[in-house]
Amino acid sequence: MYRFVLHHRKRPIVTTCAIAALLVLDAGVLARRASAQNPSFAKQPTVIEYDVDPAWPQVPEYLETKGWVSGVAVDDHDHVWLFKKCDDAVQVYTSDGKFVRSWGQGMFVNPHQLRIDHDGNVWVADFGQHVVEKFTPEGELLQVLGVRGEAGTDNAHFDKPTDMAITPSGDVFVTDGYGNRRVVHFDAQGNFVKAWGTYGSEPGQFVLPHAIVTDGKGRLYVADRNSGRIQVFDEEGNVLDVWSGVIMPWGLTITDDGDLWVCGSSPHWWLRNGAYPEFKDQMFMRFDRSGRVRQVWQIPLGDIGSDKDHPDTSHLRPGEAVGVHAIDVDSAGNLYVGEIYSERAQKFTPVTTRDDE
Repeated sequence: MYRFVLHHRKRPIVTTCAIAALLVLDAGVLARRASAQNPSFAKQPTVIEYDVDPAWPQVPEYLETKGWVSGVAVDDHDHVWLFKKCDDAVQVYTSDGKFVRSWGQGMFVNPHQLRIDHDGNVWVADFGQHVVEKFTPEGELLQVLGVRGEAGTDNAHFDKPTDMAITPSGDVFVTDGYGNRRVVHFDAQGNFVKAWGTYGSEPGQFVLPHAIVTDGKGRLYVADRNSGRIQVFDEEGNVLDVWSGVIMPWGLTITDDGDLWVCGSSPHWWLRNGAYPEFKDQMFMRFDRSGRVRQVWQIPLGDIGSDKDHPDTSHLRPGEAVGVHAIDVDSAGNLYVGEIYSERAQKFTPVTTRDDE
C-alpha cells in the first residue's frame, strides 16, 4: 500500500484591496512629481498685491486725528501731502511716514482736493468757500480763482468746486462739480478761457464731475462719479472717449508713464429705492490711456457704525476703508489713499514676493 504525501507550497495571495493601495501610492508619487514640475501657483508672480503699512503716517500727538482726508498728492521729493478737514488742514509726510510740516489753520471751510503743479506750488479746492487757491509749499497764498464765499455760474464764480488739473504751461481746469455741472478753463494768469458741460448722461454732460487730471499731453480725464463714468476730453472740451460701467470713480491720479489710477467702488446706481448707497466695496484700478484695465485691487469695507457723518472709527483695522476719496502714487509705486468717512490716509506697498513662499 502506497501512501501519498501531498506537499503544498505557500504562495502570497494578492487581494484587490492591496492592488488598489499600490495604485494609489503610485498615483500619489506621480502626482507629487507632476506637482513639483508643474505647480498650481506662479513661481514668477504675474499679480502685484498691495500690503498696508500700518505705521504710516506717524501723526504728531498735537495734530488732530478726526476729520475727512479728502485730498492726497505726492510731490517730486516723494513727500505726501494730505488735505484734511481739521485745523491743520494741510499736512506733509515723508514716504516712510515722518511728519514734515502742517499749515492751514482757519483757512478752509470744506477742504476737498489738493494738487501739486509742475513748479511745486500747492493747489486746493475748497467747496465750502467756492474757490480754488494756489499756495507756496509753505502756505503763502499766491492766487485765488472764484470769489470767496460767493456761489455762481458765471465766468468769475464757482458753485462748490471739487478739483483742479494744472497743465505744464500753467493752464488750470476746474471741475465745478457739486453745485454746477461743468469744467472751467483758465489760463496761467487766471483769466477765464471757456467752460463746458451741463447736467446729463450724454457724452460731454456730467452727473457730478468729482475729480480731474491731465496727462500733460493735452488729454483731460474727468471722474463723473455719480454716473460711474470717466470721460476723456481734449483741452478744448471735445469728448475723446467715455469709459463707463467699470468703476464709480471718486479720485484720480496720473503716473509718470501716463497710466491713470482710480479709487472708488464697483459700479452701482447712485439712487436706488429712495436711498443713496455711496459705495458697497472699496477698490483701486489702473488704466492705460486707451482705457484698458491693467490692475485691480480691492480692500475690505470697514465698520464705522450706522452714521457716516459721525463715524466710530475705533473698530477700523489697517487696510480697511470707508469712502476712499483721493489717490496718488510715489516713485516706488506705493499707493497713498485718502479716506473721508474712515478719516485717515493709508499707504499700500506693492508686493511681488513673500518670505513664506
